[in-house]
Amino acid sequence: MNYFRGDQAAEKIVAEIENNGGRAIAVQGDVSLPGDAEAVVQATLAQAGRLDILVNNCGITRNQLIMQMDEADWLDVMRVNFGGVFNCTRAASAALTQQDGAAIVNVSSVMGQRAWLGASGYAASKAAINSFTKASALEFARFGIRVNAVLPGFVETEMIADVLSGGNSDGIIGQVPVPGATSVEEVAEVVSFLAAAHTRHLSGALIPIDGMGGGTLLLGKPLKKTARR
Repeated sequence: MNYFRGDQAAEKIVAEIENNGGRAIAVQGDVSLPGDAEAVVQATLAQAGRLDILVNNCGITRNQLIMQMDEADWLDVMRVNFGGVFNCTRAASAALTQQDGAAIVNVSSVMGQRAWLGASGYAASKAAINSFTKASALEFARFGIRVNAVLPGFVETEMIADVLSGGNSDGIIGQVPVPGATSVEEVAEVVSFLAAAHTRHLSGALIPIDGMGGGTLLLGKPLKKTARR
């Protein structure tokens, strides 16, 4: 398990996996840096001796309107969200080709398929992941590596705590046709399904798990009309 910050939280997850009969290690690294992504993969191989599944699940957001967006924030989002997927996929590809039934699962977002005010950078990074998923699925098919993406909507995480603060009956979550926010466990179940070796012909898919929110929600807080100069 890779982490960037929060070593105590990472070790807690490792302990939970081991207490349930698994083996786990936590490897620190910034996957937006190609060298760090390579080091994470090499540390995994040194411990386990093989690599069967890669789950790209790193993301940040720096939401701001385009006219007010800082260039550094835009680049950070693209480097982490999409750059991390590319770096880890490239770093892991050689090891994955050595295993039958290998799989890559990218955690994208429904925002990669729709617009949301103030989230152009985040949406663009996730749209890039969606296209990269299809392209890499095509490239890796000859090696038997399946590549798919999960597209969550509003998931109960710290990243969107401000969005969820309106409650399930008021605010944005109240507009989702299937009531409530998506749980982390729901997303994990879909990731596990896509990683399973029995789904041999499921590749290049973009699977939303958003309670139909992506197809029905508004576009965010409306902006006041500005007269042309």
